[in-house]
Amino acid sequence: MLYLVATPIGNLGDITYRAVEILKSCDYILCEDTRHSLPLLRRYEIQKPLKSLHKFNEAAREEQVLVDLREGKTIGLISDAGTPGIADPGSRMVLRCVEEGLGVQAIPGPCAVIVGLTASGLDTERFQFVGFLPKKKGELRMMLGQVLAYRGTSVCYESPHRVEDTLKEIEEMAPGRKIVIARELTKKFEEYLRGTAVELLGKVGKIKGEVTLLISGGDEEGIESTLTLEEEVAKFEGELGISRQEAIKAVANNRGLPKREVYNALLKKS
Repeated sequence: MLYLVATPIGNLGDITYRAVEILKSCDYILCEDTRHSLPLLRRYEIQKPLKSLHKFNEAAREEQVLVDLREGKTIGLISDAGTPGIADPGSRMVLRCVEEGLGVQAIPGPCAVIVGLTASGLDTERFQFVGFLPKKKGELRMMLGQVLAYRGTSVCYESPHRVEDTLKEIEEMAPGRKIVIARELTKKFEEYLRGTAVELLGKVGKIKGEVTLLISGGDEEGIESTLTLEEEVAKFEGELGISRQEAIKAVANNRGLPKREVYNALLKKS
């Protein structure tokens, strides 16, 4: 059995009894960085062999892990912080196990996406997680176009060094949008900054620590469900300053339609 075990994202007390019991029962534990995981494991007296599993060796490591699982070994998989597979290694290994009929079980626990969302004050009924925002300006703008067109709350991870540039892009594309910056979650200096992009720009100059960025949904700026596909695509193009291709992707995502269906509908109108 492969156990995906969520571990604390800051406060070492945020681990479940079940997670500790599972890790103590494993034959060995896969982790991103053995040096990073040792303090947590020592605190809870978990004395098991550690093997590294990170984005640079995941493909090479998985074959031996699959052999061990076939032989009946119990293996735990943890990331540096939070839930494995959520913007961290793990999803590739899970897919291989599923394909080969090997047991996989998730042991729930901390996840910065959920922690930040629940205390943000933004809509929690409908949300999407888009991972880490792109570094390149062009790619960032395209991603933000899709994010700002989404009708629910969007949650992403961002480097504290790039938050200011990201806010400037949002200010240009959707100046009235509500934004929450959740910083150092569960740690001593946990902080939530709330406001529009322009309101937050004056507060993030020296921001430090891990950042979870939350952006309110496009429905708060009057995107009506009664719009035709053509009207909604045109609205996103004009208001967000994105390309027609990106607008089509955004509309398809919002309506749960294949991108090709939206594209074909526009062709018939032209």
